[in-house]
Formats: sequence, C-alpha cells, structure tokens
Amino acid sequence: MNAAFDILDHPEGRTLLPSGDWTVLLLVGTVATLGDEVHRVGQADRLDLSRLGRVDTSGAFVLLRALKPVGTITPSHADFDRLSALVRPAAQTKGTAAVKRHPFLVFERIGKAVTGAGSESYQAMAFLGQLVSALGRTMVHPGRLRLTPLFAVMEQAGIDAIPIVMTMTFFIGAVIALVGANLLTDMGVGVYTVELVGAAILREFGVVIAAILLAGRTASAFAAELGSMRMNQETDALQVMGVDQFDALVVPRVLACLLMMPLMTFCADMGGMLGGISVSWAMMGINPVFFAERTLETVNLTQFWLGMVKAPFLAIIIAISGCRKGLSVGGDVASLGRAVTSAVVQSIFLLIMVDAIFAVIFMELNL
Repeated sequence: MNAAFDILDHPEGRTLLPSGDWTVLLLVGTVATLGDEVHRVGQADRLDLSRLGRVDTSGAFVLLRALKPVGTITPSHADFDRLSALVRPAAQTKGTAAVKRHPFLVFERIGKAVTGAGSESYQAMAFLGQLVSALGRTMVHPGRLRLTPLFAVMEQAGIDAIPIVMTMTFFIGAVIALVGANLLTDMGVGVYTVELVGAAILREFGVVIAAILLAGRTASAFAAELGSMRMNQETDALQVMGVDQFDALVVPRVLACLLMMPLMTFCADMGGMLGGISVSWAMMGINPVFFAERTLETVNLTQFWLGMVKAPFLAIIIAISGCRKGLSVGGDVASLGRAVTSAVVQSIFLLIMVDAIFAVIFMELNL
C-alpha cells in the first residue's frame, strides 16, 4: 500500500497520521506533498503511528523531518523505533545557513592562497631534504637500494614511453619544418629550415616534450600508486616493519627517472629530426643526406648538450612532485584524485618554469 498521510488537529497539538508502507519505493510523490504541507502549516507536534505499515530508513527520515524536535510519537512501532534511532541525528540537523558574502572576502581568499603557497613550498623543501638524506644513505650503503623496483620503474617510465615520445616529437619536428618551409622559402632562404629544426628540437622541444610526457605518464602513476598504498595503510605497515618509506618507495622512482630522462630526451631528439627530414624532403626537396650533413656543419653540438643538461633537473622535479603528492594522500578517494591532478599540474608548471630559467642562464652565458 502506497504511503499516505493526514494532518489532524488534536488537543495536544497538530498531529501527523501516516498510513500505508513508508518505504523508499512507495514514497514517490508523497515526500514532495508532505514537504509542501509542512512548509505551509509548520512541523507537526505529534506523530501517530497507529496506521503505519512497513517502514525503512527513508520513511523514518521523512517522518522525523516533518515532526518538531520536541514532538511526541505514539503508539510504539518496533521498526520505526529502531530506525529512528539511526536517522534522528541527520533528520534533526538544520541546513547550513547561507554565508553572507562581503566584498572584502576576496582579500581573505588571496591571503589563504598565499599562505597555502608558502606551506606548499615549505613541504616541498622538507621532502627534498628527506630525499637528499635518503640518497646519501644509499650512496654510502649501496646495498640499501632495491634493484627490482628500480628496473621495474625504469621499464614503465622510460622504455614503455619511448614510442609515444618519438611519435610526438616526430610531428613537432614536422610542424617546425612546415613553418620554416612557408616562411623561409618566401624569403629565398629555405635551406635554413635545417638549422631551424636542428636548433629548436635539440635545444628545447626534445627535452621539454619528453619531460611533459614523463610528467603526464609517470608523475600521475607515482601519485596514484603511493596514494593507494597510503589509503590501504601499506606505508604504515612498512614503518611498523622498520622499513624507511623513502628507501623503499621514493629513491627507486627518483633514480629511475634520472636514468631514463636522458634516454627519452635522446629519442625525442631523433624523432623530431626525423620529422623535420621527412617534411623537408617532401615539401622542399632537401635530400636527407644533405639535411644530415648540413645539420652537423651548422648546428653546433653544444645545442644538443644544452638540451641534455636540463634532463636530470626536469626528471628530479617530475619524480619529486609525483612521490610527494602520493605520500600526502589521506584516507579518502577524493584526496587521491586531488593528489594525482596536482602532481601532473605542478610538475608541468615547474618544468616549464625551470626551462625558462635555463633559457635565461644560457642567454647570459651567450650559449
């Protein structure tokens, strides 16, 4: 029997008389009608359960919301009495009042953002200090290094990423060559497309694209893996067993990124150069042999090393961002999602900033 109700006047106050089965499948339409009635005449003073049939937590919640907190309930109903004890705290909780917004609240938000940035910087420096200490212990006692996770992460973060890195930089080299072919050919110096592709790929795009892909694949993976371990209390179990979590979890991942980033950068450079060669040959008729010879003649080998020297710094940034965010995960899934997102965004932001700093340094050094 569907849920129904009557609101009666009684000497002891307004009485809500529910009838039928007040279960979740039979409350369709009744909840809205009862809410409108309560809004119109106010909450009931009494709840008469003499005609109430079956009831579940949904029905008990709806009936308690329609009853004043100090209202009386008669007669006794076994199911309702048991369920009301569970849902009464939620049913009698008042909604949060709307916060009145003040024009100067924007300064409060700015202050909180600045404080949060300062706290984030402090935590990052503390994490870096712990990592340096762990790396120092590993150098003094190489037996502390766990080779199995090291090689596993090297394969996942580096070897498996080489195809997509080369594919991405191939198209980027092709785009650079297309831009050079369109602009430089109009000026009658289309052959300088070779220098444009070589300098752009070897100095900037190779290492940056490899780092961005490493951040997207690996920083998020580190944050998700370590965050899941935090949620499952596996890191606490390591601590109980006397295993340092930096030695077991962080050091292998950082070293794997350090070892794989130069390889990924080299592969990215090769992919970008192949893209430039392909477009130059197809669009401008520049023979691949001539392209390679002119690259060796005109593009200084220094350009290659300027890109390579940035690889270890970017690898450390990516590994630290992923591991730190993963180890900061709380006990809920929402914090895991925030950590993974923050790890990727933070690592990409920092690597672009560091690349800009290197560009300024190289400019000052006339490199």
